[in-house]
Amino acid sequence: MSIQWHETTEQPHVNPLDLVEEIVVANDWRFERQDSDELAVEVAGTWCNYRLLFIWQDDFSSLQFFCQYCIAVPDPIRDKLYPLLGKVNERLWLGHFIFPSDEVSPVFRHTLLMRGTSGASLEQIEDLVDFGLSEAERFYPAFQYVIMGGGDADQALKAAIVDILGEA
Repeated sequence: MSIQWHETTEQPHVNPLDLVEEIVVANDWRFERQDSDELAVEVAGTWCNYRLLFIWQDDFSSLQFFCQYCIAVPDPIRDKLYPLLGKVNERLWLGHFIFPSDEVSPVFRHTLLMRGTSGASLEQIEDLVDFGLSEAERFYPAFQYVIMGGGDADQALKAAIVDILGEA
């Protein structure tokens, strides 16, 4: 399969990290922006804290988003999480979970491609953060079930994914 190339009108690449920073400041989250292409954020969740990382790649017009659990997975448990990652990823329609070999905990990841656009909107960035945090919160009990309880992937998903009806 070959891709047909055509002339495009080059649109200026707008760094979406400025929008991310607006959201972060509005939510009073702690953050660090080491340079113009990377922004790290700490967010308190229901189950644990999360590290959000945003990386702007101007040459690809893409914004990478990572949402990492602030939990450490012991080495002996690490291999037990891979089947769970596969089953969790089957349930996602956007993004995916990974467990990089150089990290100590699972990470939700998604990339926004913006080539040919004038850039991301504030709403797109809000949706990206909302969705990533929601999925991390949703699957945290499953990951903890395997990490702390020693259960397998099927048990973890059955125990963790419960639809809540009503309010207490």
